Amino acid sequence: QVQLVESGGGLVRPGGSLRLSCEASGFTFTSSWMYWVRQAPGKELEWVSGVGVNGFITSYAPSVKGRFTISRDNAKNTVSLEMNSLKPEDTAVYYCAKDPDGAVRGKGTLVTVSS
Repeated sequence: QVQLVESGGGLVRPGGSLRLSCEASGFTFTSSWMYWVRQAPGKELEWVSGVGVNGFITSYAPSVKGRFTISRDNAKNTVSLEMNSLKPEDTAVYYCAKDPDGAVRGKGTLVTVSS
């Protein structure tokens, strides 16, 4: 059974930073691309970032490129999202996902960017 458990969300001021983490289990993590997706209040689910099986290949949505960094630790079955220069429009529930459309995802962690 696939389990994805996110942590690290919270309230941060504009310009601040947060690091999200996700612990994965129930599937072959080392063979799976991993993703972060988010859902802002009143909006649809949005793909944020993806990382290849070895961590060398990464991709980002234009809205976060240059500010967010995705990484993974295959020894610990974890994937992380380092978020810098946060903006109010980054406010959302962030989900760790096994696919880019978020069909298989965790319960999420709330990130609120507000002064």
